[in-house]
Amino acid sequence: MSEQYLLEMKGISKSFPGVKALQNVDFQLKAGEIHALLGENGAGKSTLIKVLGGIYNAEEGEIFIDGQKTKIDSVTGAREAGISIVHQELVLVPYMTVAENIFLGREPGTKMNVDRRKMEEDAQILLDTYQMNIHAGTLVERLTIAQKQMVEIVKAISFQARILVMDEPTSSISDKEIGFLFETMRALVKKGVGIIYISHKMSELEEICDRVTVMRDGETVGTRTVSTTKKDDLIALMVGRELTNYYTRDFRTPGEVVLKCEHISDGKMAKDVSFEVHKGEIVGFAGLVGAGRSEAMKAIFGLAPQMTGEVWVKGKKAKIQSPVDALKYKIALVPESRKEEGLYKVQSVRFNSTIQVLGQFIGKLRVNAQKEWDITQKYVNMMKTKTPGQEQVIHNLSGGNQQKVMIGRWLATDPEILILDEPTRGVDVGAKAEIYSIMNELVKKGMSIIMISSELPEIINMSDRVYVMNDGRITGCLDHNSVTQERIMQMAAK
Repeated sequence: MSEQYLLEMKGISKSFPGVKALQNVDFQLKAGEIHALLGENGAGKSTLIKVLGGIYNAEEGEIFIDGQKTKIDSVTGAREAGISIVHQELVLVPYMTVAENIFLGREPGTKMNVDRRKMEEDAQILLDTYQMNIHAGTLVERLTIAQKQMVEIVKAISFQARILVMDEPTSSISDKEIGFLFETMRALVKKGVGIIYISHKMSELEEICDRVTVMRDGETVGTRTVSTTKKDDLIALMVGRELTNYYTRDFRTPGEVVLKCEHISDGKMAKDVSFEVHKGEIVGFAGLVGAGRSEAMKAIFGLAPQMTGEVWVKGKKAKIQSPVDALKYKIALVPESRKEEGLYKVQSVRFNSTIQVLGQFIGKLRVNAQKEWDITQKYVNMMKTKTPGQEQVIHNLSGGNQQKVMIGRWLATDPEILILDEPTRGVDVGAKAEIYSIMNELVKKGMSIIMISSELPEIINMSDRVYVMNDGRITGCLDHNSVTQERIMQMAAK
């Protein structure tokens, strides 16, 4: 046992029914380092972290902290050992204040008389220390997703953890907030804290991480120093092969206008949005968090009661007041937040795949189970979804495979216009490449795709044209021959 490690996990194994999630995994973390944990969805990263956090108990293996063998068999035990985890899925209580969430279960005062003033003051000191413009007395339900993410991080820091795990902490926050987060992380490692950082954004690893351990199929396949390792080498370790043509796109001359939107407003975030989409093209929508991109698309899809403006589909004025109306016009929307807006978490892959097309296999007197199975399998195969079977509860799939099921569900409605809101958020590089390839094939067959994305390389490499939004309005449009990150950012900041 080496004394140089703050944390060492040795020979960790964990199984679930029909699945060997972890097999003899080794992982080491030094004090004062940021160590990335990288791997495709389903590689075992989240399972390993849940073993460390006391959520799961490993069947085999040992954990050492500061060279001392440590038994972690509960969340409380993990915290007592100095381990704190910021999970990708936020677990804040919405009807409680920020301060109450930060100090939940360890409120100052007594059980009968909580010192709320001190609790709020202490929480505000933490928020101000890390330059978070949030009031401690605010109800969590009133915060944006980005603000909730930052509160989760402050809560984890408040435990004075020596080992801090961050699972996709930047997936829903702006570039400015990412800057604050990275400054906070650098301050913590200077104090000797070790940080385990899980992210699918390769550029973040280069900016913030010291070392990276790659996992594949429940095993560790290598640890590298970030500064001396090429991105392509890490991708090859992750997927077990070289990933050629990461962005798959065949640019062709688009066809006629199939969707024209004029002066769209949702009465809140989207204020005046006008654009058009041609047959067989991918139209990207770029902009900073809060620009109104998602809100504009929800309005077009019939999800905004206060929607004003006009929508034209194939030259005819469309009346869309609900998603049912949108589907009649062959428009489908895969939402940004699959957890909150899309998935039926406790239902099966088959249920989630076919819920929008019940009429295809349910008659007046009977259910055509074979037709339901065929529909599900068609899109499981098309999306290359990794699942033990159609009856698997979707919550048990990795994030990337959940996203594939979501996209497959809406493809089953046979849309001609497909709106994808952050289609690869929280998805590993291998699954991203597969989604890009599918998008390319769909537009080659004549489908039109609107893609909202906060990842500029994705927008630039996949879009025929890019509309940029700021403050609820479109500030410019660039074609794929002239689009650059600099030009997008100039328009996004107008």
